[in-house]
Amino acid sequence: MQYGFYFDADRCGSCKACVMACRDKNDTLLGLKLRNVIDYGGGTWTEKDGIMQPDGVFVYAVSLSCNHCANPACVANCPTGAMTKREEDGIVYVDESVCIGCGTCAQSCPYGAPRLDTERGVSRKCNLCMDYLEEGGRPACVDACLMRCLDFGDIDELRAQYGDTCDIAPLPESSATNPSLVINPSPHAGKEGVIINLDCELA
Repeated sequence: MQYGFYFDADRCGSCKACVMACRDKNDTLLGLKLRNVIDYGGGTWTEKDGIMQPDGVFVYAVSLSCNHCANPACVANCPTGAMTKREEDGIVYVDESVCIGCGTCAQSCPYGAPRLDTERGVSRKCNLCMDYLEEGGRPACVDACLMRCLDFGDIDELRAQYGDTCDIAPLPESSATNPSLVINPSPHAGKEGVIINLDCELA
């Protein structure tokens, strides 16, 4: 089995409740986000009767954490073996007792999922709330989502239910790491735009 996430970009209002729930659960430093919400938008201005008016303006959000990829770049490039992918459920996690905080995983991940915790001197990332799962619970971000935009489970079951789309701007091409992610894209997906929230990081 391979666990993964589902995200509905057509419903997300960018409230960032998932980000706050993840931060509370993991007690991370200010600015250290193991889940992030990326706002992506575009459009132009057109002059009409001497007045500039918006033309084709759009914005949508993408909630993103570790995708527990089938071919995780962080695992392949970790020099100490601290980045590990569990065989039983495909969860990628950090063994902090082995991590030396070199940041290679963060530099390798195209999604920018691992983050360096400078206070603890180790890399940290989403581990799908493994402790919650062992108790029969769900990841904190999934339970916190006000609009029920997030779901998780066996990636094959998620794909059977929601489809197999995982490529959406501004995310990188999925072919490199094969993320365990399914996205219901916004109707505006495919339009040219830019990341419009300044605190977002993508490798």
